[in-house]
Amino acid sequence: MTKLMQWLFGASLLGGLWALVSFDLLDLNLPHTYREVAWPMPLYLLVSFGCFSLATVGYRVATFNDCDAAAKELQEQIREAREDLRRRGLKM
Repeated sequence: MTKLMQWLFGASLLGGLWALVSFDLLDLNLPHTYREVAWPMPLYLLVSFGCFSLATVGYRVATFNDCDAAAKELQEQIREAREDLRRRGLKM
């Protein structure tokens, strides 16, 4: 099962449960308070997901690793490329 299918399955499951509680499709005779809480739940979940995503991105940016070895290797490759271009007659 791909990650997309897992997310779609979870979203459809939550959506189905939300519809059952919000519209009382099974005639469960739930208290009206449950409907009042369930009705704005998708909006609450969307805001919560946005906050979680923002916190995750912020954490990943704050703990981003520097690759000193890769930076030195790239600088060496740039130096070699410049020398090669100078030998071929390109003026920089």
